Amino acid sequence: MVARDRLIWWMFRSAIILVFAVATASAADFKKDIQPLLENYCSDCHMDGSKKGELSLDDYGSLDAHLQNHKLWGAVWEMLRADMMPPFKKPQPTAEERQRIIDWIQRDVFKVDPANPDPGRVTIRRLNREEYRNTIRDLLGVEYDVNDAFPTDDTGYGFDTIGDVLSLSPLLMEKYMAAAQEIVAKAVNTSEGRVPVIQISGEQFQSKTDPKRNARQLPFSEAAIVQHTAEIPHPGPYQFKIEVSVQGSEEATIHSADLAVRVNGKEVERRHLSWDNEKSITITEEVALKKDANVFSFEIVPRTAPLEGEGRLHANVQEIALKGPTDGSYREFPKNYYRVFLDGPPQASPRAQRQYAGKILRHFLERAYRRPVDDPTLTRLVNLAMEVARQPGMSFEQSVGHALTAIFASPRFIFRAEVQPEPDNPSRVVPVDDYALASRLSYFLWSSLPDDTLFALVREKKLRANLPAQIERMLKDPKAARFVRNFVGQWLQTRDLETINIDARRILGIRNSEEADRIFNRGVRTAMREETEAVFSHLLAENRSVDELLTADYTFLNERLARFYGVQGVEGNQMRKVSLPADSHRGGILTHGSFLVVSSNPTRTSPVKRGLFILENVLGAPPPPPPPDVPQLEQVRREQGGSRTMRQLMEIHREKPLCASCHARMDPIGLALENFNAIGKYRDQENGQPIDTRGQLITGEDFQTVEELAKILATSRKEDFYRCFTEKLLTYALGRGVEYYDSPAIDKIVEQMTKDGGKLATLIQGIVESTPFQYRRGDGHKFETVSKRTRQESQ
Repeated sequence: MVARDRLIWWMFRSAIILVFAVATASAADFKKDIQPLLENYCSDCHMDGSKKGELSLDDYGSLDAHLQNHKLWGAVWEMLRADMMPPFKKPQPTAEERQRIIDWIQRDVFKVDPANPDPGRVTIRRLNREEYRNTIRDLLGVEYDVNDAFPTDDTGYGFDTIGDVLSLSPLLMEKYMAAAQEIVAKAVNTSEGRVPVIQISGEQFQSKTDPKRNARQLPFSEAAIVQHTAEIPHPGPYQFKIEVSVQGSEEATIHSADLAVRVNGKEVERRHLSWDNEKSITITEEVALKKDANVFSFEIVPRTAPLEGEGRLHANVQEIALKGPTDGSYREFPKNYYRVFLDGPPQASPRAQRQYAGKILRHFLERAYRRPVDDPTLTRLVNLAMEVARQPGMSFEQSVGHALTAIFASPRFIFRAEVQPEPDNPSRVVPVDDYALASRLSYFLWSSLPDDTLFALVREKKLRANLPAQIERMLKDPKAARFVRNFVGQWLQTRDLETINIDARRILGIRNSEEADRIFNRGVRTAMREETEAVFSHLLAENRSVDELLTADYTFLNERLARFYGVQGVEGNQMRKVSLPADSHRGGILTHGSFLVVSSNPTRTSPVKRGLFILENVLGAPPPPPPPDVPQLEQVRREQGGSRTMRQLMEIHREKPLCASCHARMDPIGLALENFNAIGKYRDQENGQPIDTRGQLITGEDFQTVEELAKILATSRKEDFYRCFTEKLLTYALGRGVEYYDSPAIDKIVEQMTKDGGKLATLIQGIVESTPFQYRRGDGHKFETVSKRTRQESQ
């Protein structure tokens, strides 16, 4: 025991010495390499008592604590990476000096090791409403209205895929249980099936001697035989029903004939047809049919010719219906029956039914839980089904339905759990297992469970080797439209477009609400959303550069939206690609109606909202939250009168010290979009004065128009755009916010995109192949750097 205590003390003492040595080295590096740079370039605003933006770089008591202040250095790190600090009018560090500070923060403050990155924690994720709807549809073929059944999902970091906010209250659990019962009731057909009916029309009966003759017109005066060969899949007794009418003469005539009906050469019915039988008649017989080919024929035998002046008649066999087998040896079920009951109706014996129930439940368990099922779980569910089947009046189908209800109410279905070898060891980094990887991939690109192809690759241990091919396949699948709708809908907020509150009448200055509605209505809103989604889908399908999101000289329009935009030559409701003329005011998402509407106020434009939107979603450099008691722009408008332009009001608003610093970032960007009103219509003037869209980014780039702004964002600020886009997509895919330790993965993807011209497929491929997507660590509170050897062992 003494030796053991000495060993523990020695290990503890060594750890303390190592931590102290590292801290001492970090402090020395800071004083030698970093502090002089901060004093040269940051002291005017953030040192010597100055604290602009509530950030001070020399106000601390302990240097060690100062160097561990992640919040402080994280802000510095973000501003340096975006070239937003120092302000462009101040002396600038060289590229090497800027990178030196960035690298020091990553290495010594964040402790990020690019060669051994932290993949981050993974919060168990509940299926959100869209994922639940799609999973049920793909698994059972049932359309379930999740909007009525469940409350709206909470969002985090702008997305409803974030595990930390997808909680499960007792009330919501009750709703999931009720939903499972309702869904299974729709999916499981508990009827005993019906006797199949095969219908054969009169046109299908042909004469061997006259190909033009069929059973729809058989003249009484001409002997003829028409026949048809039908394939009968299930032999046995059938009910043979024929609908025949006598047509031709409108007045009485003695014209008549016999109609002989034969099945496989045997006459089963003979009827005398005459004018008295001009109404439709039904012939019903019981016949025995063999498997496969059976020959049915009609023969007309002339009997009485019409007198002079009397009309001629003919028989019209409209159709025959074969219902059977009538002995119940085979029943027909709807297509969705076979979606659950894979091999059709069950056999009668209890043993066979138990085996069949096991096959069905194993099939759904593996898909619903998205991984192999353990035998105890399967046995419990089979026992449940068999116990229900023994109850009076319960069918096999109902018993399986009870077990399926348990599956779809289970947390293992509702939550996307991932098996962890060492869940409480934050220093253990391991690849996610192949089943978890398949689920990450399918819910990323399809918002649904893996399909049979992905499951097959997982079972064969070939998924990782085939990831590029699978990504390509999945993006070509129609289910990829869900990715476009859900990601774009939240990143660019187009999901809100059709319900956002906008007063078109006041914006347009029209008193008549009906006239305003003719200009801006739900149809226009829908087309605006579809325009943005279609451009993104086009980039995805053609593997084009994401730069075109900002600078495209084309868009997708239908007649309604084209008329709203003032674009000529577009007709019809179908969205189609339209090349824009050189003098067009449209092109890129900054001029899409969807963006312009969701970034406006209900009655006017909002340069602040529009500027903030671009900073957050395009440049990835949002300003800090506004301080309390900020005066509203409407107050400035009332004080200054209503004739001023938005730019003039914003300039007055920025004079207030409380507002100036943040608005210097947002306002120039937002004012560049003032040519578009709050519903996205183009205008040249505001309050009778020309609109001035000139501006300058905080990084120093000048622009005259929104087109020039978009070009700057896609060129000199391209890396910021790529990084922001990558962070948004990674957040959506991982179900957690991006952290500082994700920077190596993000930098790698941005580098790949830059080399590849910003191809969208390169970005998606990079996300899927990244460390945060492919790996995980335990859920402990602190990640400790793992040796390369340990990491290699984990692989």
